Amino acid sequence: MTSISLERLKTHRSRTFNLPPSKRLSSPAQALTFVNRRGFVYFWPIKGIDLPSLWTAVAGNRPVADKHDDPGHITWGWKDGALDKRVWYYAKILRRKATIISLDISPYFYALSENYGSPEEDYLLAYEEGRMPQAAKQVYETLLKQGALNTLDLRRAAKLATAKESEFNKALEILQADFKILPIGISEAGAWKYSFIYEIVPRHYPELPEQARKIGEGEARTKLIELYFNMVGAAQERDAVKLFGWKKELVTRAITGLIKKRVLVEAEHPKHKGIWYALAKLVT
Repeated sequence: MTSISLERLKTHRSRTFNLPPSKRLSSPAQALTFVNRRGFVYFWPIKGIDLPSLWTAVAGNRPVADKHDDPGHITWGWKDGALDKRVWYYAKILRRKATIISLDISPYFYALSENYGSPEEDYLLAYEEGRMPQAAKQVYETLLKQGALNTLDLRRAAKLATAKESEFNKALEILQADFKILPIGISEAGAWKYSFIYEIVPRHYPELPEQARKIGEGEARTKLIELYFNMVGAAQERDAVKLFGWKKELVTRAITGLIKKRVLVEAEHPKHKGIWYALAKLVT
């Protein structure tokens, strides 16, 4: 079996994660180019997940700083400033963590969501089958009927003001992860004068459902897995399962397809046991 070249892998990730010798991102325009080239990235680095992040591309490979005046936190302003610009798709998607997706790739994610072209009805099916909790249903119905609302007004209007904060936040995360709602701006509501404004996805990106309709689920998974390996260079099957949350057999099918296309090869890792898959150019 072929072996992964750690030197080639390191060089590859330095480029895709935007690490030295690559220059750090220094403007919103560069951030947009970075996202468009990768297809999707995390906003913050997530422990236990190898994936490029906007923070790392700007601040370097270090933990997210606690101090608000850290130079790396310029990313926060870029993200907030882009929410209403429709330059990329931002929401809590992968593992329900803040994810930035290029507009070209967002239809592939949407094609795998439980949205079938009827915003007024799709959520009811998920609720009736027990895949959407009551709190999420109330939040979605409120936005559906009343339009965009900031977090505080949304919680009151959805009659969740007395609910646990964790229950409300979980509802927001569930709806974002399934491409039903997303933040589209910032409001100065609340004690901190900072609150997301949420809207249902088809209103903010009306073209997205039709774009996704043309993409089959197998095609979508293969596309996203290929983008993932183009970023990380090499990984195990379980890494992809962990990131995307798909069933193992679906990830296996996508990887097998990429092996047949000679995009990926099965390989050994010099330092880790188990079967790995890598870009062909990274093996010896």
